[in-house]
Amino acid sequence: MVVDNILLAFAEIATPHTLLLMILGVGAGLLAGAIPGFTIAMAVVLTLPFTFSMPPAQGLATMISVLVGGLSGGLMAGILTGIPGTPSSVATTFDGFPLARQGEPGFALGLGVWSSFCGGIISAVLLVLFAPQLARIGLEFQPWDFFMLVIFALTVTASLAGENLVKGLIAGALGLLVRTVGEDEAVGVGRFDFGSDYLLSGFDFIAVLIGLFAFSQILSDVRDPATARQSLSDQRSVGIRIEHRRAIRELARRWVVVVRSALIGMFTGILPGAGGSIANILAYDQAKKASKEPERFGTGTPEGIIAPETSNNAVEGGALTPLMALGIPGDVTAAIMLGALLIHDIVPGPTFISDEPVLSYSIFIAFFAANFIMLGMQSGMLRIFVLVTRIRMYMLAAVILTFATIGVFALNNVTDDLWTLFWFGLLGFVMRQFGFPLAPMILGVVLGNVAELNLARALAIDTDLTLFVTRPWAMFFAIVAVFSAIFPWYQARRENGAAWTRCYAPAMLVAVALPLALMGGVLRPLLAVAAVATALFLLWRAFFRKPA
Repeated sequence: MVVDNILLAFAEIATPHTLLLMILGVGAGLLAGAIPGFTIAMAVVLTLPFTFSMPPAQGLATMISVLVGGLSGGLMAGILTGIPGTPSSVATTFDGFPLARQGEPGFALGLGVWSSFCGGIISAVLLVLFAPQLARIGLEFQPWDFFMLVIFALTVTASLAGENLVKGLIAGALGLLVRTVGEDEAVGVGRFDFGSDYLLSGFDFIAVLIGLFAFSQILSDVRDPATARQSLSDQRSVGIRIEHRRAIRELARRWVVVVRSALIGMFTGILPGAGGSIANILAYDQAKKASKEPERFGTGTPEGIIAPETSNNAVEGGALTPLMALGIPGDVTAAIMLGALLIHDIVPGPTFISDEPVLSYSIFIAFFAANFIMLGMQSGMLRIFVLVTRIRMYMLAAVILTFATIGVFALNNVTDDLWTLFWFGLLGFVMRQFGFPLAPMILGVVLGNVAELNLARALAIDTDLTLFVTRPWAMFFAIVAVFSAIFPWYQARRENGAAWTRCYAPAMLVAVALPLALMGGVLRPLLAVAAVATALFLLWRAFFRKPA
């Protein structure tokens, strides 16, 4: 049965039309990722309206191609100009640009391209292995557990804002509030409409996404007339050839860095809202700490390119894992794909892989194929990127806004969606200026419906509110949500050497051991015992072990 589903999925993806769309998608993603200010999320969200008329597998394959291309495209701008094309390529510039300035841009680009490819392939393999297993666990979830899972997702996203935790929580709450405007899906009652038909119909999800990300970014890019008239580069030509063989040999020598960085990216992608920018920096930091020559980082060392580029491409395998297994997107681009599935009346969840096996395997195959297409197209897109860097920002902004407007209007053919794009674009612009992260708000909009429906179902089954913290899985998510909310303070105090920070990890391990023990069976109680034992060891090492 599995083989039959794989063959059917392969037949869906291997059609000439789908492969052509994937090639165009990878090319568009590479170009979008290479243009500073044009984020991957913006590229994917602008692609979404063009996939409405496609079959689900074809549409998702196209969006995945744009995503994979965007993740790799940022390295071109970062290495050649020192300006990261996307936030997920920031750490790549630390060593990529110095290495290029030393006269080896082809080697630096080769390291970036092949590291991106390795990260994508490793995460694709892990996605295929872990998503079905996680889906089986998700079958145990009840409405109380799903509600607390959403709370955990929003808390993690907000906590990743660092010092702006309060702003992150406000943004997440604002996203939940936006989702409540319009008719209640549970009982059909209008809310916050104030007698307006426009508000009664609610805000279209795609229009909100494009407004918050694309339109607000455009406004930020062209707010300064001098900046708007500038182009990224005035280069007329470039004579760079990517050194593939030399890069492959270097990656083979440093395979430990590749695997470690891919695992960091995969794990970071699973955390809701974390994204490639965090994985990029985290992998670079870990590579520097593990290196025998940390002083070389920042001067053009190959490890400084391999680690961040491997991790940021591995992120999306992690982000797609909870989406396919639980219906919870791992980042903003996964949230956009959730929207694409919902448009086709497909609701991801614990039964998604078993209910839609062909579509599930189509996503797996498309993710693999897109990485191979990306590898083949990098050299050609490098030449196009150099031409695009000569276009002034206000011209690029006009083209992007035109596509965004056409895409939003084509969704329902109503002008109200254009007003939604406009108002949320202004809101996103204001939030950017005041330091409010947009990711929590986007996840609030995406997950608000999931949280509300499961809250209504939970209260309809039983009005006992203690079930939200006494059921094992609900308790587990509540505990990790509390610790994730505390994390920014822990991180800040740890740098100052506060004594209580040494108890943070042991306390979390002991706390999560309780719900694991309550889940029953054999494996989970054993995991609980292991967690307590690890906590005791960490406490002993922190307070009682004598320094060497």
